[in-house]
Amino acid sequence: MFYKNSPDNVTRLRALLAATLAALATLARGAHAEDVQDEAWNAHAQATYIWQDKPAFAAPYSGPNSLKAEHEKGYSFSATVAAGARPWPGGEVYLDAEAVQGVALSGLIGLAGMANAEQQKTSSTNPTLYRARLFLRQTIALGGARDAVESDAKQLAGMFDKRRVVLTFGNLAVIDIFDNSAFAHDARTQFMNWVLLAHGAYDFAADARGYSWGGAIEYYYDDWAVRAGRFMQPAESNGLPLDTRIMKHYGDQVEVEHGHMLADLPGKLRLLAFRNRAVMGAFRAALDDAAANGGAPDLARVRKEASKTGFGVGAEQKVTAELGLFARASRNDGATEAYAFTEIERSASAGAVPDGRRWGRDKDNVGVAVVRNGLSAAHRAYLEAGGLGAFIGDGRLNYRPESIGEAYYSAAIGARAALTFDVQRIRNPAYNADRGPVSVASLRLHAQY
Repeated sequence: MFYKNSPDNVTRLRALLAATLAALATLARGAHAEDVQDEAWNAHAQATYIWQDKPAFAAPYSGPNSLKAEHEKGYSFSATVAAGARPWPGGEVYLDAEAVQGVALSGLIGLAGMANAEQQKTSSTNPTLYRARLFLRQTIALGGARDAVESDAKQLAGMFDKRRVVLTFGNLAVIDIFDNSAFAHDARTQFMNWVLLAHGAYDFAADARGYSWGGAIEYYYDDWAVRAGRFMQPAESNGLPLDTRIMKHYGDQVEVEHGHMLADLPGKLRLLAFRNRAVMGAFRAALDDAAANGGAPDLARVRKEASKTGFGVGAEQKVTAELGLFARASRNDGATEAYAFTEIERSASAGAVPDGRRWGRDKDNVGVAVVRNGLSAAHRAYLEAGGLGAFIGDGRLNYRPESIGEAYYSAAIGARAALTFDVQRIRNPAYNADRGPVSVASLRLHAQY
């Protein structure tokens, strides 16, 4: 029994009250987590317009695949409607319809790190409507702690177990699943250069629009994730039709990811390896053919069954609530042509991405990054001999690594739109110290629902 003036009983009462409040808080957290219902379906849309300007730059000579030395303007526009549905527990189906049009700087040649990752290899001034994605995702829950996810494109709101298996099959982009950096992965809202979309030397399977068909399996165990996938290659180098013989020609990749907390701030480490199989031209074979038959080396004359292997390491880390850092490094064997991405065999990039909280603009973002791309010895010799690749070839070459700096400021316009100011400075375009440097200024307007 409690007595009004007993100090011991007052202490006991306070302790009981504190314990009761703690229990209620725990129950409330649990009830809130359980109250997050699985979203049955969703629909989202986005539109992105990017305008670019490149002033004239110094170039004593140009070749068939050179970036134009004169002043140029270009633009890209994309619009996407994305729908998702949950037909059964753990199952998700997604469909994206997309329209694009644009004019690429120099017809999308002359750089390894292209200045606009929204530009497709099939861009034209006529709007093109197509299906971008159609895939099934099945999640098998294995227990552990549970987290909530918000509704978004390619993501239905709900709860997921930190221990789970995820199966994905269908038509999508390989980098929807692999090398998915939080800070450098989306040209519609983040950096615009191709090499800041994914590992520069990662020649991931994709058609000329950046999509493929295939499947992946992911295993999550608390802070660890392991994923592997196989996807269709284009029927020919950088082409639009896909080769459906996925057991003969394919792009395989495996990635290990570890999430961690550093000073109570999240970060991730990733290690990726890939192997491609396709009919590809080898640089040394093209040089040998030219030596025997005369003329400039030509990859098209020596294409045959070949493999390409490579790897990439990546890291990202929040260092304050407002600032995130990232870095990537990648390399491939450099023996064969760029088959589906771009002409890079060695690449390293790093950057910082603060938001605008410190100056009262919570939804604004800033990004600063540097990139250094390189070629294998065989690829350099091929270009020096006058060979042409899918994107580069000045007729001759004074080799230096291609170096890129990019900075942007993204200013929020209300809750669902942003206007971005972006500048890129590119030294040694297409690895040629005789040409450039080149500057590209960009304006981007992005809206999403």
